[in-house]
Amino acid sequence: MNRFIPLFLLITVSNLTAQNSKKDYQRLESKVIEWRHDLHQHPELSNREFRTAEKVAKHLKSLGMEVQTGVANTGVVGLLKGKKPGKTLALRADMDGLPVKERNDLPYRSKAIGKFMGNEVPVMHACGHDTHVAILMGAAEYLAKNNNFSGNIKFIFQPAEEGPPPGEKGGASLMIEEGVLDNPKVDAIVGLHIKSEYRVGEIVYKPRGFMAASQRFVIDIKGKQSHGSTPWQGVDPIMIGTKIIDGIQTIVSRNLELTKEGAVISVGSFHSGVRFNIIPESAQIIGTIRTLDRDMKEQIRDRMTQLVPTIAKAYGGEAVISIIDGADITFNDPELTKQLVPSLKRVLSEDKVYQIKAITGAEDFSYFQNEIPGFFFFLGGTSLATPANEIPSHHTPDFIAEDDALIIGVKAISQIAIDFLRN
Repeated sequence: MNRFIPLFLLITVSNLTAQNSKKDYQRLESKVIEWRHDLHQHPELSNREFRTAEKVAKHLKSLGMEVQTGVANTGVVGLLKGKKPGKTLALRADMDGLPVKERNDLPYRSKAIGKFMGNEVPVMHACGHDTHVAILMGAAEYLAKNNNFSGNIKFIFQPAEEGPPPGEKGGASLMIEEGVLDNPKVDAIVGLHIKSEYRVGEIVYKPRGFMAASQRFVIDIKGKQSHGSTPWQGVDPIMIGTKIIDGIQTIVSRNLELTKEGAVISVGSFHSGVRFNIIPESAQIIGTIRTLDRDMKEQIRDRMTQLVPTIAKAYGGEAVISIIDGADITFNDPELTKQLVPSLKRVLSEDKVYQIKAITGAEDFSYFQNEIPGFFFFLGGTSLATPANEIPSHHTPDFIAEDDALIIGVKAISQIAIDFLRN
């Protein structure tokens, strides 16, 4: 028998495979959109993703996968085995929503209520995690049907990317602690994030430092209470707080070598007092630090620790600062990035997959990348028809991501998995 396969037969098989893939994606698209709408209507806060986890686990089990539930509280992990032994690739999606009230007229908008720090709050998928879950569910179905590859794929549905509630553990770091990258050992991990700043039909990335490290800081100020009419009889913690806020802003503008990398210190909460004519006894400031360089991260920590108590003391009060690590720098392994970008360019045209500069947003996907090579990219989520000045930011009531982006995400993740395990 002739051991050489005729060229026309290879072309025919290749064309049939491409046609079958196209049909598979067409059948999947409506399901992925339906999943996304359901998830969007029923968002859940960090470490409380019970309904979401149940939906994901049921779907993965229906595909014949080995499924673990309750990983890092509410996480779900599915294992898909290929035809032969080989490497293991992990694909990750985050599941949690945010304490934000949705403000739009979508038929599937959220009306959900949850509990955050003891208070009832509206809940919304204001960062697109509903799209991430739906996309990975779609990729799981496609890859389970087209599993002619060597090795394994781990589907990691992660809770608490936005950070676990105070006093609780969670997120990527807890999943790692509980062994998500073992049994079988994961060789590389890939994740995506829908991004409103980019249009549907675009994918962007950056090798090495892609997203910033994030830290949360809390400053507790102690003064002396007095009547509002006699401030000289007390020590005003509100005034001290304003001086501290002003002072810590000079760290970025005057202490950091900004030609090296960018950095941000932002105050998001300042609470004090209960009545118009009482100078209160205490105040609290809460904010975030974003850095793209590890040395600058430590420089900010040291300088804030020096400045905060010194400023308070200068005005007769006391202040204590605590800085809590959130996510590390999202670092795309250069070799893995070089290997996987061509897969993305097989899904979209070359000019629609391009490199950008680093951003000061943060992702706890970075903890996976601290352990093994990882690649993280952004999927454009805004309609071409939306004017640039009307694009809503993430973490706001007006955030929205287009359904048209979902199948592109499914194709991108699936193509990466197939090419990685083929190689």
